[in-house]
Amino acid sequence: MYRLRVDVFIVEQECVFQDVDGVDPQCWHLLGRRGDELVAYCRLLPAGVKFAEPSIGRVITARSVRGTGMGRVLMAEAMKRARELFPGRSLRIGAQAHLERFYNEFGFKKSSEPYDEDGILHIEMENRQ
Repeated sequence: MYRLRVDVFIVEQECVFQDVDGVDPQCWHLLGRRGDELVAYCRLLPAGVKFAEPSIGRVITARSVRGTGMGRVLMAEAMKRARELFPGRSLRIGAQAHLERFYNEFGFKKSSEPYDEDGILHIEMENRQ
């Protein structure tokens, strides 16, 4: 899990930040595998951990499966799990701004102006269930 997160967020995106943020023990983790290889991952955060609302974060797919629809499969499963874990609750995410249309497909709407997070433009987005 950490290897994939580092491969994508730190190495590939050339973004130096502290990925191990101490939040993982409070989260549920979705791991998507192809054989023995971890190819998709995200974490679901309870309310109060990152935002006042529950959240989905660290959404990633390995380079080897990009363009195959794996990201959409991952988000669909994350949304399903979020509805089960946090029934009736709105979700808030901090999304890389260039992925706004991707998250729109899952009912998320932009709820903040763009802001810099570790050298990458982000926006907050909300999904009201």
